[in-house]
Amino acid sequence: MRRRIFEKKRSTLPALIGFLLMALVALPVCSGNPAEAGEEEETNAAAVPRLVVKGTQLMNDRGEPVQLRGVSYGWHNFWPRFYNASCVEWLVKDWHTQVVRAAMGVEPKGAYLSNPQQGLNCVQAVVDAAIKNHIYAIIDWHSHGIRTEEAKTFFCQMATRYRGVPNVIYEIFNEPVEDSWDAVKAYSMEVVNVIRSIDPEALILVGSPHWDQDVHIAADAPLAHVHNIMYTLHFYANTHRQELRDRADYALRKGLPLFVSECASMEATGDGPIDSVEWGKWLTWMNEHGISWVTWSVSDKDETCSMLLPTASSEGHWRESDLKEWGKMVRSELSIGIR
Repeated sequence: MRRRIFEKKRSTLPALIGFLLMALVALPVCSGNPAEAGEEEETNAAAVPRLVVKGTQLMNDRGEPVQLRGVSYGWHNFWPRFYNASCVEWLVKDWHTQVVRAAMGVEPKGAYLSNPQQGLNCVQAVVDAAIKNHIYAIIDWHSHGIRTEEAKTFFCQMATRYRGVPNVIYEIFNEPVEDSWDAVKAYSMEVVNVIRSIDPEALILVGSPHWDQDVHIAADAPLAHVHNIMYTLHFYANTHRQELRDRADYALRKGLPLFVSECASMEATGDGPIDSVEWGKWLTWMNEHGISWVTWSVSDKDETCSMLLPTASSEGHWRESDLKEWGKMVRSELSIGIR
């Protein structure tokens, strides 16, 4: 998201370590906890329908169109207190969310690169709870720069843990900022190949440059010879208006399937006033095209896009007085949208 400002750092792993990592992810699976692998049969027994991309439309395995609507957690390293099963259950039962997004921060202090185990713990807590509550979960590599080897290692672990579980969606690059589409495309192919070697059918979300707004460029040169891939579009309604919808319309006409994995109604900084009119236009546009959307964010920062106040319990069970205006709007829209 645009408001996050920190220095982009590229990997400086020695060549030998890089070679070993590449050899590791070339294997069909990477090492996992045997106890976790044994949980697959139980989760699959009560699984949601598998998601399938047909043309530009997301569908279930019964051939019915699907439009997922839900919420994204804030960066796990800043708001880990909400990454728990009780919070997910509340979002399902009280907010009627159909999908949650575990936004695992990568670069900032305390994020995955400096504390990988906390990142894994937070993501798994949310995803496991989503599976238990029969909704979908997006595993989001919440980065703004390319870190190919680290991403391949992470998604190898995640795909091994959740192999064959249809609830799980992989978002392999939150928001590319400075990298070209050629660079993002090459990175994406490497990570997609890692996931596909373990889980051939999982839904994978691919980012595009300029905070996931250059979908028109991706549409002119999409990933080749891949299936069950969608491309992420992010918007903040008080900044991104008709021009971005025009880009998205172009992408759809070119046959590029879109998934709005992060959106909100205020400025791209995450702050400033809510633009209800423009938010309404975006909702209409997404509904007309059957495009899934996920709102930002389950957090309690002093900014407009954080849905909660500091009084909100970490485990959910929020009162009306615990919700900011944006939180109330999202909860209301999710409830209205029950199908």
